[in-house]
Amino acid sequence: MNLEIKDLRVFYGKIEAIKGISVSVNQGEIVTLIGANGAGKTTTLKTISGLRPVTSGSIIFNGQDISKLPAHERVELGISQAPEGRGIFPGMTVLENLEIGKYFRKDRKAEMQEDLDKVFQLFPRLKERVTQAGGTLSGGEQQMLAIGRALMARPQVLLLDEPSMGLAPMMIQNIFNIITAINKELGTTILLVEQNAQQALQRANRAYVLETGKVVKEAKASDLLNDPDVRAAYLGTGAH
Repeated sequence: MNLEIKDLRVFYGKIEAIKGISVSVNQGEIVTLIGANGAGKTTTLKTISGLRPVTSGSIIFNGQDISKLPAHERVELGISQAPEGRGIFPGMTVLENLEIGKYFRKDRKAEMQEDLDKVFQLFPRLKERVTQAGGTLSGGEQQMLAIGRALMARPQVLLLDEPSMGLAPMMIQNIFNIITAINKELGTTILLVEQNAQQALQRANRAYVLETGKVVKEAKASDLLNDPDVRAAYLGTGAH
């Protein structure tokens, strides 16, 4: 077991955003959370990252309860997030943005260079724009930069929040191909939150459907792709 969320509850003030959900992510998997806006998907990722406090329940990572750990210690343990809206530093170059991703690493320069090379293999466009300011990149390139920065922390688990948001269809396909490559070639476990349920379910091993802070379905992703309720609600197609 890599990451396990048990009976997690999270409040925003007096509003209960997460209502006792349990989610597990095994090593080497891509697991996706799908659901409408406001279902609690982003809050779940922020809580795993340490950006929202846990009200009750627990987050277990490699056997350790990390529910109370500060965010930077979770990065050091191997959890890294590419946030919704990308969150890059627009005035810094592509290289400087990527270097921020390795801020907490204590290993040798050679290993960091190796990881930078891997990021450039996954995202050749970032290599071409290495001296450009992050703010001058296209939306798709900024998304690549956000994912590349998260990878520079050498995570065991990569949290991706809405990686396809606001991107053109061809770029969406490209980003999802890269997500699959990160999982297969780097062996990185991925927990993916994504509005594009079709793409997410096609790439994932397993999926959870969230509605108003609760898990209402959990299954193999391929089964949910063919589930009439899921198709009607999230895939824009009725039951066939």
